[in-house]
Amino acid sequence: MNKILISLALTALAVTLHSPADASPGPHPAGVPSAPAMPRDVPFPGTIELAVDARDTQKRIVHVHEVITQVSTGTTLVYPKWLPGTHSPEGPIHRVAGLKFAVNGKAIPWQRDPLDAYQFHLPLPVGASTVTVDFDYLSPTSDRIGGRELSPDAGMLEWNALVLYPLGHYTRQITASATVRLPEGWQAATALESVSSDADGTRYKAVPLETLIDSPIYAGRHARRIDLDPEGVAPVHLNLFADRADQLAATDAQLAPHRALVQQAYKLYGAHHYDHYDFLMSISEELHGQGLEHHRSSEDGVDLGYFTEWNKNVDVRDLLPHEFTHSWNGKFRRPADLWTPDYQVPMQDSLLWVYEGQTQYWGQVLTARSGLWSAAEARDELALTAAYYDHQSGREWRPLQDTTNDEIINPRRPMGWTDWQRFEDYYSEGQLIWLDADTLIRERSGGKRSLDDFAKAFFGINDGSFVPVTYTFSDVVATLNKIEAYDWASFLRTRLDGVQQRAPLDGITRGGYRLVYTTEPNPIQKASDANRKQASFDFSLGLVVNDKGGITSVSWHSPAFKAGLTEGMAIVAVDQRGYSAERLADAVRAAQATHQPVTLIVRSDDRYQGVEIPYFDGLRYPHLERNPDVPARLDDILRPRP
Repeated sequence: MNKILISLALTALAVTLHSPADASPGPHPAGVPSAPAMPRDVPFPGTIELAVDARDTQKRIVHVHEVITQVSTGTTLVYPKWLPGTHSPEGPIHRVAGLKFAVNGKAIPWQRDPLDAYQFHLPLPVGASTVTVDFDYLSPTSDRIGGRELSPDAGMLEWNALVLYPLGHYTRQITASATVRLPEGWQAATALESVSSDADGTRYKAVPLETLIDSPIYAGRHARRIDLDPEGVAPVHLNLFADRADQLAATDAQLAPHRALVQQAYKLYGAHHYDHYDFLMSISEELHGQGLEHHRSSEDGVDLGYFTEWNKNVDVRDLLPHEFTHSWNGKFRRPADLWTPDYQVPMQDSLLWVYEGQTQYWGQVLTARSGLWSAAEARDELALTAAYYDHQSGREWRPLQDTTNDEIINPRRPMGWTDWQRFEDYYSEGQLIWLDADTLIRERSGGKRSLDDFAKAFFGINDGSFVPVTYTFSDVVATLNKIEAYDWASFLRTRLDGVQQRAPLDGITRGGYRLVYTTEPNPIQKASDANRKQASFDFSLGLVVNDKGGITSVSWHSPAFKAGLTEGMAIVAVDQRGYSAERLADAVRAAQATHQPVTLIVRSDDRYQGVEIPYFDGLRYPHLERNPDVPARLDDILRPRP
């Protein structure tokens, strides 16, 4: 017996001989209740009827009345906790107030579970079978509270925030129907089918609860519905809701690439998995912008000017292609550990580098193929991504695979050192990995095969079916091997699990391009900085500054970092003159010419100090440069399919 086994044996003996009388002084656990049983895949005998009143847009309060039938003694009702698309336990239960339960019009007591605040235990009277639930959903009134969901002119309703449901059943086995009252004069769009509309609101067809929660409503006073595929296999509509009517104006030339997006997606995947699809798009400075996928719709929020200032918003045009791709990747094909039978069973995010990473890849490819971006604009965006990850200091300690936990570790709360901490890198570094795979398949097959073939084989199965199909890491590897035999398991695990000093840029070099730096930002970066009201010096000084001089980001190990600058400080003066982005850029140029440090005055709270940054390499902005010695595979990837 070796020393380790001897040690383990002695430890086991000590535990066996240890008596309660030998217990250490102090408290001991009172006992932990057993975990709830997994939900059952059997029909819930009753129904859920929701009545939602969203007319109070001034105070942004949504009133919910719910009737749940065929409940039994000992019922536990739950508020959705783990949310599809967010990959985390982010159900906004902190916005629920005024909660009341009743049977036959008489209030009954309730108790919140002490270990899971999303569960409510109801001691029902004997013989009771119907429970009514009333509560207020307190939608954010300002950005301090959260992203605003309602305004006097438009709003979004997400069913996961507006329902409690009985614990113990698969949500696809619970039938739910809903009626919604909106302000007078508002129009609405959703993937749900309406069955009637009158003074009491619009009633929607009863569906499984998982379908209801996957079908949000967008609504507003200023609305427009655009048919993107009049002769298609299934209707696809772009539903616009804006703060002002003028924001709905879109030219035929602007709508043409949105229509082409649908066709290019069909050419890529070779199938569809919906009977109709609705882009739900807000154009607003009052509602929070977001992108959130659903099976038959998507939530897409942009700032004012999406159409009316078309040339200024090139940096956000990949939003719709990304969310549309999720209908195939994420909603139809879904990681096995990310699919759960209800909204209380914890999700596992290990395959987000496929779910989100390949969606990021195809989303930007489709943005180019549809004409929402030119090929040059797509390359500019790719250059920014490649440069960011090639300079990222967090690569020193944290593998990409670990970032798939970020939605659980930190559900998009502010971070002080994102460059060092890393955050959700499975999106865009995942995109680089899939570009690497695509160009490798093209190179090995002499251009006969590509990742397009993987997309059709993996996401294009079961044409017309809505039923999700789950997958594992082995399924991904097996499909890649069917397209091009290779050691794909090692290819992926090396890039996912290793601590890599450099970003995975082989896809760019094999695609016929080089990452280079010049003194001028590319057009995508110019548009992005203008829309965010900031100036980026990421690859020179190592910081980003907003239009007021506030430092919003500092890269770890950068010249700015070494000079002691941090996020939250503000640059008051550059070379003893008031801050402006132009003066800071001029100072960087002057430092390169004179070899004298960039001199700043910065403020941190009420403290002021002078700072010198000894940086002399000038302004540096990323671009992709064509390498004529390598086939232009990247150009082939971005080219529209005929």
